[in-house]
Amino acid sequence: MTKQIGKIIATEKSPSTVDEFYFWTVKDLILNPFDVVKINHLKGSTTFGVVEEISHITDGASYLAGFISSDFGDVTAKPNTERIGMNYIKTRVVGNSKGIYTPVLDGSSVSLADASDVKKALGLSDTKNPLPCGYIKMYEEDTLTIPVNLDANFIIGPEGAHLNISGISGLASKTSYAMFLLKAIQDKYEKGNNKDSVAFIVVNVKGRDLLALDEPNEELDEKDKADYELLNVGSSPFNNVKYYYPFDNNQGNSTYGKDFAGQKKLGKAFKYKYTFAEDKEKIDMLFSNIDDPNGTMESIVAHITSQSSEFANLQTWTDFKEKLAEYKQKGDTGKDKEISVLSWRKFSRHFNRVLEKSTIFNDNVVKDKKEVRLTEEIENISKNDVLVIDIAKLDEETQGFVFGDIVNAIYELKLGQLNDRSEEDLPSKIIVFIDELNKYASKESPKNSPILRRMLEITERGRSLGIILFGAEQFKSAIHDRVKGNCSTHAYGRTNAIEVSKSDYQYIPPVYKSMMTRLEQGEYIIQNPVFRSLLNIKFPKPVYKQFKNG
Repeated sequence: MTKQIGKIIATEKSPSTVDEFYFWTVKDLILNPFDVVKINHLKGSTTFGVVEEISHITDGASYLAGFISSDFGDVTAKPNTERIGMNYIKTRVVGNSKGIYTPVLDGSSVSLADASDVKKALGLSDTKNPLPCGYIKMYEEDTLTIPVNLDANFIIGPEGAHLNISGISGLASKTSYAMFLLKAIQDKYEKGNNKDSVAFIVVNVKGRDLLALDEPNEELDEKDKADYELLNVGSSPFNNVKYYYPFDNNQGNSTYGKDFAGQKKLGKAFKYKYTFAEDKEKIDMLFSNIDDPNGTMESIVAHITSQSSEFANLQTWTDFKEKLAEYKQKGDTGKDKEISVLSWRKFSRHFNRVLEKSTIFNDNVVKDKKEVRLTEEIENISKNDVLVIDIAKLDEETQGFVFGDIVNAIYELKLGQLNDRSEEDLPSKIIVFIDELNKYASKESPKNSPILRRMLEITERGRSLGIILFGAEQFKSAIHDRVKGNCSTHAYGRTNAIEVSKSDYQYIPPVYKSMMTRLEQGEYIIQNPVFRSLLNIKFPKPVYKQFKNG
């Protein structure tokens, strides 16, 4: 039997509606936003509601009345008679057991829900393709802890796809939450009971956060392990992990990772390079953040990659630089006159600046030294593989180049343009995770940015190909509308008051927006089409090794 906590109150100014209702409760009962309550309704049905706002009211006529009743402002005075007071709760309707949505009636009893009721109310019962995304804790007294499962079809397809995670850096644990979901997905599909298969490409954009995914977190305590058991997710680290670091003769110059030699000895660490002969057609991605309203940079790239141009027979980056130097000279040199010398100079300045800062542009790939091309590695990705690609220490333009190449390679692999592997041999889903999504899919990105163009293709059409984006950023409001608009699931971590005032949050109740500014680490507010309400979920500490000092 569930606990009765109050009764519906419908007034002239605040009536019950099909969307919301109010109820009163005693002032010492502790309820929280997101708690679920139930009301016995018409024809033996039950209406469920989620707590939104909690207010306290007394019979005091004004603030001045309260001041006067305390002996005209004596803070130590005790009144002869306590004021009559109560709490009243604004609650949003999330469902009815028999589909009856007429307003609940004044005087109806309100009770706390049990675990079965909560699942039914929030749409957590009978999830067809369950994927753990955390757990909810409800009620201060008689606490309920309930694991929450997403329907995997609504996050990695075919019904819906893509995840966006937002929150303040360091406080929102965006990477940790993304890795928790990826670990849950790997566990689920590793069991082999699914017609689909999954592989993962994880892009490390800062520090050493993701450079030890296959090493256990020795700081997990018994409570953490119990949380993983509750969620039916293993507490061991990721399997089948390979690491790809930017090439440099002195590895410390190009990565924050400190165990390349050890990982290489185990056959799971590689250095990646880009050769001119194989990768010249990707040069346009070095210009993804360069405003090019007249398309001159795009025209130059098209000219360079043309089989009829003087660049066609070049084999090395050095040859390319020398040929490029000829094109930026003054006067008629017999070169393409449709592109001005000034445009060639602009192109050359930017390209040479990037080339001088990065050692990954190298024409000699020595496989015996574990040197690879990323496109080829992605081309050969297998089911359940986790490829961690480190770009953290690269300059911003080169980071964009590598990320653009990754996205492009995944897209072409799934379209069958890279090799002749059979569809059955490929992972049916490839999930790519990237933090700092705002660098590649910002509202401010130039419209002709090749990386933005690929991001739009993936978010708008990737679901049908089995390409899934898990993106994270500090501020959701900065992301391109078409990218975030195509994400079926949104996870909100701790953010600030300025961010929640933006239009992206206009449909979120004010109390929930206020809560977003004070969420704890390991706590998220989740929005998914399957859930009937936003959910305030918690998740355990990461299963992989943590680096406290970068």
